[in-house]
Amino acid sequence: MLLVALTGGIASGKSTVARRLQEHGAVIVDADQVARQVVEPGEPALARIAEEFGSGVIAADGSLDRAALGAIVFSDPEGRQRLNAITHPAVLERSRAQFAAAGAADPDAIVVYDIPLLVEAGRVEEFDLTVVVHAATETRVRRMVELRGMTREEALHRINSQATDADRFAIADVVIDADGSLKQTREQTDALWENLRARVRGSA
Repeated sequence: MLLVALTGGIASGKSTVARRLQEHGAVIVDADQVARQVVEPGEPALARIAEEFGSGVIAADGSLDRAALGAIVFSDPEGRQRLNAITHPAVLERSRAQFAAAGAADPDAIVVYDIPLLVEAGRVEEFDLTVVVHAATETRVRRMVELRGMTREEALHRINSQATDADRFAIADVVIDADGSLKQTREQTDALWENLRARVRGSA
C-alpha cells in the first residue's frame, strides 16, 4: 500500500486533484469528512466539546451547532487549539483505521489522505509522499468570491488563518500548480498518478 498525503490551502484546487485521483482508482480518505463523523451525536469527541465549550454549542437535536462553536473559536487562537486537541486525535484514530482497511482490501492500494491542515496537524512523517496543490493568493480569493459568495475580506481572512505557502512548500515532495486551467491541473494529476503507480509496481 502507498499512503499519500494531499494538502493545499482553501480554494487551491485540492478537491479537483482528489477527484481526478479517485477517477484513476485511488482510495480517497477525506479528513474533513472524518472530522464531521467524529463529532456526530453519540461520539465521545462531541461530549468533550460540550464539556469544554458549554452546552450552547449543542443544537436542540443533539448535534453540533457549528455556527455557535465557530463564533467562539474562529477568532480565538487558544480556543481553536483547545478544539483541535479534542478533534485531531479522534480524526487521526478513525483515519488510520480507514487506511488499514484499504490496505487489507488491496495490498497494492494507493490511498490518498485529503487533508487541508496537514502542516497544522504535524503528521508529515506518516506518509510515503506529500503532494501540495498550490494556487496564487489572488486566484484563490477570486475563486472564493465567485464560487462561494464570500467577500474579499472574508476570503483573505480564511487564507490567513491557515498555514502559509512557504510552510506547505517546505513539506512537499510534489507540487501541483493549480493556478492555470482545469486541463492543466488534470494533466499534472495524471502524471502524478503514473508516478504513484510506478512506485507501487517498483515495491512489489
